[in-house]
Amino acid sequence: MVAIRQPLRILCTVLSAMALDAGAAGAVPSTLRLARLDGVPDQRIGSEILKVAYARLGIELQFVAVPALRSLLESSEGRLDGEVQRILNVEVQYPTLLAVRPSINYIEPAAFVKKLDFKVQGWPSIAAYQVGIVRGVGSSEAGTQGMARVTAVPSMEALMRMVAAERVDVAVNDRLSGMLILQQLGLQGEVHPLDPPLQRIPLYHFLHMRHAELLPRIEETLRGMAASGELEQIRSRAAKRIAEDYERRALP
Repeated sequence: MVAIRQPLRILCTVLSAMALDAGAAGAVPSTLRLARLDGVPDQRIGSEILKVAYARLGIELQFVAVPALRSLLESSEGRLDGEVQRILNVEVQYPTLLAVRPSINYIEPAAFVKKLDFKVQGWPSIAAYQVGIVRGVGSSEAGTQGMARVTAVPSMEALMRMVAAERVDVAVNDRLSGMLILQQLGLQGEVHPLDPPLQRIPLYHFLHMRHAELLPRIEETLRGMAASGELEQIRSRAAKRIAEDYERRALP
């Protein structure tokens, strides 16, 4: 599958260019419906970046909150137009989804613990423990693959409650999102992330292949935003707003 992935992307790009040359630009949709993972704060950061980028193409975005695993079924089968952000390996697992380059965001999976303290040196550091992850989150599933004791739960909230109750030793979660969820649940005094993170992983926006004609246009826009520093500025502002929002919503 990996070997044929790049030729498929090149074919889609060539076909999209031919379509544009033939005057098919009018076929570009006015609205896109994108899957956004339910209850995952960093997805809101990607959403803010994409709203700015697509507005410059005259395209409005609608975000549909869905669980992590179901979102890939909805987008890959074409019921939704794409994904806000996912790890790059999604394009191998779901050939109908095309990665938009460059990356728009990143996550830093971290080991959240209650009482444990150990030296973090990548994913192998947690292999000896009972580990909890969120079902359908590709980075966590890939990082813990082959580990003997891994429990998958449906949400970040359930995961953080589980490590607080000591039903798992380590909860794997994006550092930023995990800290915000702990704050929301009032658990920030009980559970904390160990440093450094397990990994830093770039995230990419994905479109269903029926929108291949959009790839060159949105990629050009995102490249310009990245080169000017605007992309990182939007990310910083969005992260600050989200943190303030979670602070207001924190349980008493």
